[in-house]
Parts: sequence; structure tokens; C-alpha cells
Amino acid sequence: MTSVLVLGSANADLVVEVARRPGGGETVLGGDTVVMPGGKGANTAVAAARVGGSVDLLGAVGADQYGDLLRSSLASSGVRTAFVRTSDRPTGIAYITVTPDGENSIVVAPGANADVSTADVDGVPSDGVAVLVCSLEVPVPTVEHAVAWAADHGVRPVLNLSPVAPLSARTLALLDPLIVNEHEAAQLAPTFEGLLDLGPRSAVVTLGARGAAVVTADGVVEVPAPTVTPVDTTGAGDAFAGALAARLADGDDLVASARYAARVAATSVTTPGAQPSYPLAADVLP
Repeated sequence: MTSVLVLGSANADLVVEVARRPGGGETVLGGDTVVMPGGKGANTAVAAARVGGSVDLLGAVGADQYGDLLRSSLASSGVRTAFVRTSDRPTGIAYITVTPDGENSIVVAPGANADVSTADVDGVPSDGVAVLVCSLEVPVPTVEHAVAWAADHGVRPVLNLSPVAPLSARTLALLDPLIVNEHEAAQLAPTFEGLLDLGPRSAVVTLGARGAAVVTADGVVEVPAPTVTPVDTTGAGDAFAGALAARLADGDDLVASARYAARVAATSVTTPGAQPSYPLAADVLP
């Protein structure tokens, strides 16, 4: 079976529900803190594995209770962790507030994620890897090195440009696709088609409840998402990226992969949390 290699962060998500987010200098009371496994890399890997992908995560955690939580969550979802290194730094933590409409705001303390290096990438065998999917909660030089590694080994490089950071023209030119949400897309180009002027071979723009737009040299194709009542949107973009990568690895074209990924992401927002909300293939909404 061809596989997906995910390069990215593994964080403990510390989640608190609030009636509204505090303003500057203001304190608001929230609900009890809930600790969940998260991080854009780990989330993407779990999402891909739960829908049937053969998945390895390349990343780092600390030698602490949060690192143990993440390793356990990854393993229970079928993600292989041979390339998850134990760092001297603490496991990364994301501090997440969720409002009643299901929207979230997040502050990330990277911790061990900042230790993921180019040497870690070079230690991964490329045999059987079909797709590399990266996100940017690990050092950008490591991501750029990984994209070049993928291209050199016949692996399809996919990058979720979140959070937005500058990338070299060489890296952008290798991406197939570049994944951004509509807010990130607006920062990068005046139109969806303009994203290709940055250099990627293709792009996918996630549109929240409206689904996604697939951008290629042939134009823009929008794919819908099922209509749902959101409970918590945390990690929905990662669910999309993971499902997209899994389908690409299985040989689907980009539009079909995005259509499926939009359904997975929509399913995920109907349940609290990130990784705990990701559906198995049988539970994905039609």
C-alpha cells in the first residue's frame, strides 16, 4: 500500500469554552479545561489514517505526559510513530478558546515542534511513500527541505500553508497542491486563480461551510460540503488536508480528493475537539 508521510506539529490542545473572547486587559470566566491531542501535523495524520490511509508522522514531542497522550492517540488511530522523536523540550501546547457558535481562537507554544530538523527528514526512507503533506507549525527550513526531498524521490508534495509564512519560489513551484483557507488566500493573491502565479502546480482553497475551491491551470472548480450544525471547528482544516492526502495517495484526482475531504471536514465539526472528532470512513457524511 502506498502511504502518506505527514510532517508537522504534535500538540496538546488545552480547550476552554467561553461565552465570548476577552478584550485587551479583560478577564472572562470559562468552562473547565479539556485536554485533547492536537497539533496540525498529528491532526492531519490521524484524519488520514481514520479514513483508511497508511500514514507515518514525522515530528517531535517532549518526554512528558502530553507526549505520552499524543503517542497513544496516534497509535490508537493507526498512525505509525517511528519517526516521532522525543525532544529535550516540552511537548507543544495549543491554548484554545471556543465560543458558542463553534468558532475558535488559538495560541500555540511550539516546544518540541521547533526541534524538528532537516536531519529528521533525511532519516526517513522514501520507499512506498506517495504523498508528503506538511504544515507550518514546525521550522520553515525543515518544511522546505522536506518538499525538495519529496520532489527528488518521486513523492507528491502537498503543503497546508497554515500559519502563513514566506516560502521560497523553489518550494512553491513544487507544491501540488498548495492548501490555504479563504482568509489565507486573500493575504496571498487577489483571486483564487492568482494563487497559481505564486508558483504552485495547483491550489485548494478551503471555504468553511461552503466546501472548497480547486484551482488548476484549467480553472477553478468548487466542491460543496454537506450542510451541518457546527459544534467545534477546531482542526477542521487539518481533517481536510489529511483526507485529501489519503485520497491522493490512493490515486484519486485532485477534484475528487477535495470533494471527499470537504465531506470529512464537515463531519468533523459536528463533534468537539480535533483528533477525537475525525470520522472513520464509514461515518463520513454523504
